[in-house]
Amino acid sequence: MRTPDLRVRYDVDDAALTRLHARAFAAPVPAAPTPWAARLDRHSVTWVGAFHDDALVGFVHACWDGGAHAFLLDAVVDPDHQGCGTGTRLVARLLEEVRAAGCEWLHVDCEVHLEGFYRACGFAPTTAGLLRL
Repeated sequence: MRTPDLRVRYDVDDAALTRLHARAFAAPVPAAPTPWAARLDRHSVTWVGAFHDDALVGFVHACWDGGAHAFLLDAVVDPDHQGCGTGTRLVARLLEEVRAAGCEWLHVDCEVHLEGFYRACGFAPTTAGLLRL
């Protein structure tokens, strides 16, 4: 399989990104797409998509505080493209872009089964708190 092309701050297709998330998390595709483009434009310092033959197969973005801190969110890779380095490439490119924007810290919260992936991407373990609202 050919390595997907990475695109930074590309024009997001809400329906395509909604379908990717549903597929990656084995969930039904919602009737209405998530308004990704508007959310990214408002809250994200940057985003990166992975494309195979112009089809979206991976995505990640970083929200920020407008200063030193950014937060990695919504990292997702289509199941057919997992295990090929696509996720690692997405995170590495996001790191470059966030650093270039002047951020000093990139935070990530993840489920236990993803800790090894994020450590391999250079993240150190930390303690944090979480409150479900």
